[in-house]
Amino acid sequence: MLFAPLDRWRSPPPKPAKVAWLAEWEYAHRGLHSAGLPENSPSAFAAAMAQGMGIECDVQRSRDGQAVVFHDAELDRLTGETGPLAARTSAELGRIALSGGEDAIPTLPQLLTQVGGKVPLLIEIKSPRHSRTRVSALCLAVKRALEGYLGPHAIMSFDPRVVHWFAVHAPLTVRGLVVTEENGKTLPGMIKRRLSLWHARPDFLAYDIRNLPSRFAAAQRKRGLPVLTWTVRSAALRNRAALYADAPIAEGAGAG
Repeated sequence: MLFAPLDRWRSPPPKPAKVAWLAEWEYAHRGLHSAGLPENSPSAFAAAMAQGMGIECDVQRSRDGQAVVFHDAELDRLTGETGPLAARTSAELGRIALSGGEDAIPTLPQLLTQVGGKVPLLIEIKSPRHSRTRVSALCLAVKRALEGYLGPHAIMSFDPRVVHWFAVHAPLTVRGLVVTEENGKTLPGMIKRRLSLWHARPDFLAYDIRNLPSRFAAAQRKRGLPVLTWTVRSAALRNRAALYADAPIAEGAGAG
C-alpha cells in the first residue's frame, strides 16, 4: 500500500484497450522450437503460427545497424560460427545457418513479413548493458523495422532503459518490462525492481514463472498492468501461470 500512490504517479497503468490483446494469446518462446526447428528460426515461427500461438522472439543489432532475430550476444551456442554477433553485418548473418536445422539467422523485417499480422509478436530487445549509445541505436533499429507494421506487437526488455526509450520515442508501441527476482529477493533487490518500474513506465510485465506468486507482480496486475510469464515448460507451470498471470510464454511440454 505504501508504494501504490508512487507507482500510479511514476508508472501510470496503460489504457485497457491498448493491452487487452496480450491476455488473449499464448506465446511460443523463441518460436515453437524442437528437434530440427532451432530457436528463433523461421521454421519455429511457422510452427507457432500453425498451432495458433503468438510468437516471442529476441532481437540484437548487427554491425550495420539492423535488427536481427537472435538470442545470444555470441554466435557460438546457436551456430557453427564463433565470436560476437555485433561484429557481423546483417547480410553476413543471413548466410549463417542455425545449428540443428536448415534456416539462417533472420532479420526482424523478414520475421515481420513472415508473420504479416497473423499472430501477435513479443519482441525482446537484448541490450548491451554498459552502453547508452548502443541501447539507443538498437531501439531505433527496432522502431524503424516496425514502422508501418499493423499486426499486434509489443517490445519488451530486462533493461529499463530500453522500455523507457520506447515510452519517450514510440509511446504508442506496447512495451513490457521483463522481471526476474532471482538473486534479488532482499531489500536492495526490491528497491531495484521498483526503480526499474518507475524508470521504464511499462504497459505490462513479463515475469519469471519461478517467482510466481509474487507480491510485486500481483500489485502491478491489480492496478492494470497485464502479467505475462516465462518460461512455462510443463503442465504444472501452466497451472501456475493460469493462477497468477494473464498469459504464458511457453515451450516444450508447456506449449499446449
